[in-house]
Amino acid sequence: MTLARKPAAEAASRTIGTAREVLRSESQALAALADGIDARFDRAVDLLFAARGRIVATGMGKSGHVARKIAATLASTGSPALFVHPAEASHGDLGMLTRDDVLIALSNSGETPELADILAHCKRFSIPLIGITARAPSTLAAAADAALLLPPFREACPLGLAPTTSTTLMMALGDALAVALLERRGFSADDYRVLHPGGKLGRRLLRVGDLMHGGDEIPLAAPETRMDEAILVMTAKRFGCVGIADDAGRLVGIITDGDLRRHMADGMLRQTAGAVMTPAPRTIRPEALAAEALNLMNERSITSLFVTADGKPVGILHIHDCLRAGVA
Repeated sequence: MTLARKPAAEAASRTIGTAREVLRSESQALAALADGIDARFDRAVDLLFAARGRIVATGMGKSGHVARKIAATLASTGSPALFVHPAEASHGDLGMLTRDDVLIALSNSGETPELADILAHCKRFSIPLIGITARAPSTLAAAADAALLLPPFREACPLGLAPTTSTTLMMALGDALAVALLERRGFSADDYRVLHPGGKLGRRLLRVGDLMHGGDEIPLAAPETRMDEAILVMTAKRFGCVGIADDAGRLVGIITDGDLRRHMADGMLRQTAGAVMTPAPRTIRPEALAAEALNLMNERSITSLFVTADGKPVGILHIHDCLRAGVA
């Protein structure tokens, strides 16, 4: 049994060693890329920021896949962007690229023949061009208004042929451009939420104001309201509580199921809401993240939160509202 297991164990060890070697090789190349960032990168961000139209990304083969991802990242962070296939561009899709746009072209060698027409189009119509390539003396680098050069590297593929480290470097450089441009634009979490309404990211960025119940749905009573009437409001609104608001409309207290149980033996129905209420209830702002409200309810072991603005109730949020929306 020991002899049978030995080849499998050796193979697994080699596989793990290969994985670590690939990741270390690529991480070293990324560190070199970071060290080499200079004024050309700043120039590229200036060109992207100044664009009145869209950012167009292009590339062939694996570089094309990376260009698609860069365009998607830019679009999701507030910079309208799209991918144009360089071969399709030569057959009519050049019409997608206008004088108001900026082109980001990716080519490891800088000599990809399929890029020739789209590069010529940029020169003809004075469209700003950002080139990402590993070769400084190349057609792409020479044509670019900002040439972003990859540092010397070795592909992680043992044959030195399959695009591995090169595409990792291009992808990372695209991320760096997107984040730098995001900061230059002052792109906020609220802006991000608008562009990401679905999925986990969208749910994490939901605000209390997006989920709260407002208007006539808010269970409210005055401090002088008799408790039998306050209980009717509490029952009708179905939040398990009623807020107590003074003459100025400020929330001064809350009555919950727990308050009812604690005052049951005190002739509660003959008392006023102000006498039974718990003063200074926990509240939350409408602009707070729904996740913050959910955490607060879990910490305090409560199921509802009044939403206030300037001390006045503008809504109420139940824990089930957060759970139904997928907030976690």
